[in-house]
Amino acid sequence: MPLPALTLSLQFAELADPAPHRAALPRHRVQRAIRHALAADGEITVRIVDAEEGQALNRDYRGKDYATNVLTFDYATDPLVMADLVLCAPVVAKEARELGKSLAEHYLHLLVHGTLHAQGWDHETSEADAQAMEAHEIRILAGLGQPNPYA
Repeated sequence: MPLPALTLSLQFAELADPAPHRAALPRHRVQRAIRHALAADGEITVRIVDAEEGQALNRDYRGKDYATNVLTFDYATDPLVMADLVLCAPVVAKEARELGKSLAEHYLHLLVHGTLHAQGWDHETSEADAQAMEAHEIRILAGLGQPNPYA
């Protein structure tokens, strides 16, 4: 079964040290991760932001006044998945260090996670939904040759 088609826009905001984030997110890896997580063709924008922009977006759209690792803005799921994924570079880097993972590995997980959110998956609605989403993430990441991020 062929992977869904993807139109990808990859954007990097002004970052204090963009080099490690650009190195961890080559376009082909981002595209591969998202395509493996899509159930239908998609048009996705991935934007890597600093803490200030990440906090402002989280505050303005979710009412939570802190920068978070990934925000998903989903616009459509049928017939095309259309979404923006906003990843906060300093938060992702801090989490990767704390988890003992490479920056690339953690970004890959968050790209899959955000793409699932764009298709209606939600881990905050119930424990059963959280377990189902986590299991799906683990399957997708295994297909990408990545270890279980929850182990």
